[in-house]
Amino acid sequence: MKSADIGIIGLAVMGENLCLNIESKGFCVSVYNRTVQKTQDFISSRAKGKNIIGCDNLEEFIGTLKTPRKIMLMVKAGQVVDDFISMLLPLLNEGDIIIDGGNSHYLDSIRRTKHLEQSKLYFIGAGVSGGEEGALNGPSIMPGGSYAAWEHIKDIFTAISAKTEDMSPCCGWVSSDGAGHFVKMVHNGIEYGDMQLICEAYQIMRQYLCMSTDEMHVVFNDWNKGRLNSYLIKITADILAYKENGVIVIDNILDQAGQKGTGKWAGVASFELGVPLTTISEAVYARFLSTLKNERMYASKILPSPKIVLPENKVAFISSIKNALYAAKVISYAQGFALLKSAAKEYNWQIDFGNIALIWRGGCIIRSAFLDNIKDAFSNNPNLDNLLVDPFFKSEIEKSQEGFRDVCAAAMLNGVSIPAFSSALAYYDGYRAACLPANLLQAQRDYFGAHTYERLDMPKGEFFHTNWTGKGGNTSSSSYNA
Repeated sequence: MKSADIGIIGLAVMGENLCLNIESKGFCVSVYNRTVQKTQDFISSRAKGKNIIGCDNLEEFIGTLKTPRKIMLMVKAGQVVDDFISMLLPLLNEGDIIIDGGNSHYLDSIRRTKHLEQSKLYFIGAGVSGGEEGALNGPSIMPGGSYAAWEHIKDIFTAISAKTEDMSPCCGWVSSDGAGHFVKMVHNGIEYGDMQLICEAYQIMRQYLCMSTDEMHVVFNDWNKGRLNSYLIKITADILAYKENGVIVIDNILDQAGQKGTGKWAGVASFELGVPLTTISEAVYARFLSTLKNERMYASKILPSPKIVLPENKVAFISSIKNALYAAKVISYAQGFALLKSAAKEYNWQIDFGNIALIWRGGCIIRSAFLDNIKDAFSNNPNLDNLLVDPFFKSEIEKSQEGFRDVCAAAMLNGVSIPAFSSALAYYDGYRAACLPANLLQAQRDYFGAHTYERLDMPKGEFFHTNWTGKGGNTSSSSYNA
């Protein structure tokens, strides 16, 4: 009986397409699905005549794999992953490898890496981006976990991943335990931000400028030829042009968006690590707000709106929207990479941030032209604190900020909701501020809770308390930050 180079458990859309991708690169693949009929259907249809082995039970599945066994779980994140690990453990030998290719939480991947290594097995948490098309033709892959396993799966992963124009694979080792899934979580958070920013640009053109869908298609199609060139801009242009029976489909889609949860995880991680992730967080909140359709319909009838004042030059204003979208996109990525940097320090991950930009350069949902510039930024300065202070991006924001401010001001004055745009601009202005009003905030905390404060005219690290009312005494709370 022939032996498989790798096994895949889970034959939903991503599992099936990854299997076909791997087989197309010259590897033999073994597959198993809990619903046996699903396996049989796959083997008799898309996998027919290919170097793919269908298995009806886990024991048979394990028996088909070359050692060290490489098993990739393409199942729903959460308890299902742990259930399969528990079922596989008694069947595996020392040095075998379990790969989780789903959207698992990074803390689960940290726990699973430790658990499997204690059993002398290896675990890899691999973020996979690109959707159905990427899985089949070349995704972006972000593996992290047990480094000793990397040499055994490297050839397969680099072969099936997307390639840049110079044929560099959009796959590379991230770091230990949960790093791969953390990077995928940040990728998805940036994806949330990108999508919301594009939607807000669309809304400004639709609600404020009263542009037709066909007109907006032309604009987005044009934008995709310049510095905004990206997968999400391209598909937006395609969506705006798509018609069924002569009717534009986008105009009949309900304005109520769902989510799978990775954007929320990124927001929670930002709170835990103390890193402002405002644009991505607002994108998540925007989806929450979209679900309040009935409330919004009622509010639209009773809450006042401002009188619309159109810009003097529509063409120039559309150019400003383009600049605003580009600047806000840069800021969103800057926040995402700042979160990555903080997590790397917290969890002792040795992450090459320029390499992350390269991994995202092809195959994934957020692939865009300026990821090359992000790679260059970290290649030039591996210790870069924030993308906004890189010379290239500093110059780009400088060229874009006038239009960015004009668009945000016009949207606010004319009642167009732009949570992601406005939060990106607020972050930029806060980040470049030498002095923020946190001095007053510290005084307030000390006034009502004796939480103490530091002084500009005294050494850093010394804390003081003021008896603001003359009645509070000199006893202060201990000084700490949660």
